[in-house]
Amino acid sequence: MSRDRTSAEPFLWLLFSAGGVVTALAVPVFLFLFGIAFPLGWLDPPSSAEIYTLLRNPLARLAVIVLCGLGLMHAAHRLRHTVRDGLQLQRHGTAIAAACYGTAAFVTAVAVVLVSML
Repeated sequence: MSRDRTSAEPFLWLLFSAGGVVTALAVPVFLFLFGIAFPLGWLDPPSSAEIYTLLRNPLARLAVIVLCGLGLMHAAHRLRHTVRDGLQLQRHGTAIAAACYGTAAFVTAVAVVLVSML
């Protein structure tokens, strides 16, 4: 009796698409605020104390972790396929996947630790 192994590929594509959507919706807002509106004086920038108070809220912490984690998984998936297929390194597919997703998971874990220290 042979058993088919279940692939993690659908789950990775789910993280890729979720990361793309979250990043596409949230990052432009942050870029506009911190890159244009605050430096040009259109809006008053928040003080460090206000940002710290905001990040004391568990939902804000979760939002930061989700934004970082999904964005990193999106980048890892894109990089994995670019390196493997673009450079014709299919024989190293497992090592490339481990390096890409492992790095994304590690940096996400670092973000969790840093956000939880606030």
